[in-house]
Amino acid sequence: MGPRDNLDLAVDEVRDFNRMYTRLIGVLDYPGQLNTPYTLSEARILYELARRERTHVSALREHLGVTAAHLSRTLSRFEEKGLVTRERHHRDARYQEVLLTAEGRAAAADLDRRSREAVTGLLAKVPRNELGRLREALATARHALTGPADPEVRLRGLEPGDLGWIVQRHGAVYAREFGWNAEFEALVARIVGEFGAGHDPARERAWIAELDGRPVGSVMCVRDEEPDTARLRLLLVEPEARGRRLGEWLVRTCVDFAREAGYRDLVLWTNDVLTSARRIYEGAGFKLIAEKPHRGYGSPLVGQDWRLALRDAARG
Repeated sequence: MGPRDNLDLAVDEVRDFNRMYTRLIGVLDYPGQLNTPYTLSEARILYELARRERTHVSALREHLGVTAAHLSRTLSRFEEKGLVTRERHHRDARYQEVLLTAEGRAAAADLDRRSREAVTGLLAKVPRNELGRLREALATARHALTGPADPEVRLRGLEPGDLGWIVQRHGAVYAREFGWNAEFEALVARIVGEFGAGHDPARERAWIAELDGRPVGSVMCVRDEEPDTARLRLLLVEPEARGRRLGEWLVRTCVDFAREAGYRDLVLWTNDVLTSARRIYEGAGFKLIAEKPHRGYGSPLVGQDWRLALRDAARG
């Protein structure tokens, strides 16, 4: 037998690496992925759904590379467990959309946490000065197999350090774009402080938008003083991340959560100079119900109250 070519050698190296890596992360050790009730395939589907506000079933199938029958069976099991809902697209009934319920997002967040903990434990054994080389090697392998990657965008729950990031970025971005002074940053700090000091996770939630692992956006859903009413707060998208519809995704996620949590209405307060945000609110179905001039954050402004009737929207 003559010398083996590079393709044969690469096949053996990739197969050997796959066997080694699956052993290291314990894929074969548990009845379910990461010692949860979910198989590896189910965990991957949950992960992909959590990265999206809602998605066409056909697009999800194409992205994952699974058969229609397999995906349909999995989504049916998820529906029985209350993890997802499926509905016809509002503009084209030929297409079916799927989205996670609040319970489904909690399950996906738990899987994400377990996965991060597992990989963190694995990398803890790697010397710090080797981590850079490891990342470069992974990037090289990814590029060789799939070509240049598009920036990865995802929404997630809060992690340590996020509350401070929300305050700092609101202060910096609004000072640069609108000239607002420290009054605004102090207001954001109070809102964030109240949320961090104690909130009901079943009725109040915050999300961070990430681009290639970097936080680039935020939004909060908190209980309002009005009965059966939630309030959307602290919507932000960093300038370099705009144009990717992250603002719409953040707002839609907040709306879906408020509806799942049983609120009757979702309200928000903003200022008329925030034209991009106002277009997002209008697109999500919010109605302007009141506005009043005021002087805040060192500038003359017009404050606006917006409202979305969640129960009416659910019926319509």
